[in-house]
Amino acid sequence: MATETIAQPPVATPARPAARSGFLDGLRCRNCSLAQPIGPSFVCPACFGPLEVVYDLPAIASAIDRETIEARAPGIWRYRELLPVDAAPERGLPVGSTPLLRAERLGAELGLGRLWLKDDTRNPTLSFKDRVVAVAAARAVEFGFDTLACASTGNLAGATAAAAAALGLKAFVFVPADLEPAKIEHALAYGATLVRIDGTYDDVNRLSLEIADEEGWAFVNVNLRPYYSEGSKTLAFEVAEQLGWRLPDVVVAPIASGSLFTKVAKGFRELAEVGLVEPKAVRFVGGQAAGCGPVASAFADGADTITPVRSPDTIVRSLAIGSPADGLFALELARRTGGSIEGIPDSATAQAIRDLGRLEGLQAETAGGVTVAAAAAALRRGVIAPDDEVVVLITGNGVKTPDARRYGLQEEPVGAPIAASYAAFEAWQAAS
Repeated sequence: MATETIAQPPVATPARPAARSGFLDGLRCRNCSLAQPIGPSFVCPACFGPLEVVYDLPAIASAIDRETIEARAPGIWRYRELLPVDAAPERGLPVGSTPLLRAERLGAELGLGRLWLKDDTRNPTLSFKDRVVAVAAARAVEFGFDTLACASTGNLAGATAAAAAALGLKAFVFVPADLEPAKIEHALAYGATLVRIDGTYDDVNRLSLEIADEEGWAFVNVNLRPYYSEGSKTLAFEVAEQLGWRLPDVVVAPIASGSLFTKVAKGFRELAEVGLVEPKAVRFVGGQAAGCGPVASAFADGADTITPVRSPDTIVRSLAIGSPADGLFALELARRTGGSIEGIPDSATAQAIRDLGRLEGLQAETAGGVTVAAAAAALRRGVIAPDDEVVVLITGNGVKTPDARRYGLQEEPVGAPIAASYAAFEAWQAAS
């Protein structure tokens, strides 16, 4: 994917705080509501809760309308007033404006009359992570960092490496040692320094917290997390615009940390508050792998706490976060909206991946299989009705997880070669 470039922004002293500018009102603790200034921080100094970005929504409502947005170039920055940057960056990868596909054949098989697939397999590094990293990287430049880093279960590694390359930043990515080889190669292709850690993603994340503090690097999902997570809202913005500036009945999304799940809801809420869509109650259905599903287990048990999974056992490595940072927020969102969080066996994930390819011509990675299977599970339990308008988020491309499609199959993926003759073809066809 080519880099769009106008000018290289200057790199200054790292981690300078930013004064209020544009439509940002600062940061606020999601637990105790303590206000904090805009800066590279992510933890409340009073209660250690997570910080999130606050906007001047009345000012935004006065500044933009549907026509203004529609007249802008494609990509996430067409919604820039609702993103946590001082200005749209002049340099970077073309992220977002991915298609919303009407899935009639898959819908018919599942029993859903109005099924849409938000196809984020078409982003520059083939996953939705390009959205969150684009926002975090833009903020990293504004704060004056010269090094971009991340803790990753896979897709984030490639997205961080590519964004850093496009901006001329150094990149370090930290991953579990057993990560799929294709995802490792993907990150290395963009020139990143990749460090494999002997442990789970949660071990990698704990180490990254320490490195971010000691080295002063911009970790997209650590000290830049409040800005990084806001990038997921662009999925909500695009879905609403692509539906004709309205909201669906149900959104089905994968849950790893829980951030994507909750930020899509925040995006819908902000669109309504600034007058771009009519308010509507949307049910949120989440999917997790049964072999690493702490939020799904809490939902099933009716629990108000989440028990971490110490040793994930699943092919869905992109969602294998045993101690999800936003798990409780995801749990509350599903319950409050009348949704659910489904624990999906690996066999069902693999079958859903095969169904997506066979019926819709879309090759998804394991998280996409989880969301399709979660939609089917929620339909069976009555959370989703057959006539609901349902948007399923397909967040990553299966080219990076080719073995997942074959999980549970006994036969060889391809047969023995045949001779280059029509007679040989006829014999093969007769035996097939």
